[in-house]
Amino acid sequence: MKIRFNKKTLYSNLALGLLWTALGIYNLIDDDNLRWSDYILIGLGILYISHFLNDIINQYLKIEGGTIKKNILYGFVTKIDLVKINSIENSAGNYYLRTDSKKLKIKTDLIEHSSLLDLKNVLANLDLTPENTPFTNNGYHN
Repeated sequence: MKIRFNKKTLYSNLALGLLWTALGIYNLIDDDNLRWSDYILIGLGILYISHFLNDIINQYLKIEGGTIKKNILYGFVTKIDLVKINSIENSAGNYYLRTDSKKLKIKTDLIEHSSLLDLKNVLANLDLTPENTPFTNNGYHN
């Protein structure tokens, strides 16, 4: 199951990428004096577009095979086994999944609404004591 980014997050990266790239190309074409900053603008644009493409393909989280995996650009992936989660905290709109050795922060404002409901259902069905999960009194826990 993929937990998807909301469209605002995805398309803001695309818009920034196109803007930076267009500004860089415009400066290269329009200006007789080439500056190093023009190339940086193009580089930033390409990075933002790469970020958009990575996010649209991999999305924010992937839950499969008993693990939850947070996808981040440049190959950095944080992965936690669901059965090893000791506690879930809900603080400032973010979820913090904790094991004995790892901590995974999930920013809920980046997640599409229907995917957020799916995530809550998965987390609510973990075998955690009521004091270690925020889902016991919210109708999510079975």
